[in-house]
Amino acid sequence: MADSESSSGIATAERSRTKVELPKQFKVYLLNDDYTTMDFVVSILEGVFKKSPAEAVQVMLTVHKSGQGLCGIFAKQIAEAKVHTVHERARSADYPLRCRMEED
Repeated sequence: MADSESSSGIATAERSRTKVELPKQFKVYLLNDDYTTMDFVVSILEGVFKKSPAEAVQVMLTVHKSGQGLCGIFAKQIAEAKVHTVHERARSADYPLRCRMEED
């Protein structure tokens, strides 16, 4: 803080404000395919994205009907980790499930 004197002789304190930038956010989507079971998609949504069973079913149906479904919005490193986790779990279960992220 810097002190400055006004014309009346009283010192006042001035505050300088610094602007804090929030980290960029990224949307994570699950993509539809013809082989991954609906149950597996729901388990991914519950396990990786911490969705409730009702939310997981809703997102799974959106993926099934629209071709993709929004799983969440995260900071870049968290989004990358979630995409990687989905791909690892799908690969280990022999499913071609894909996940992608894009800047919000």
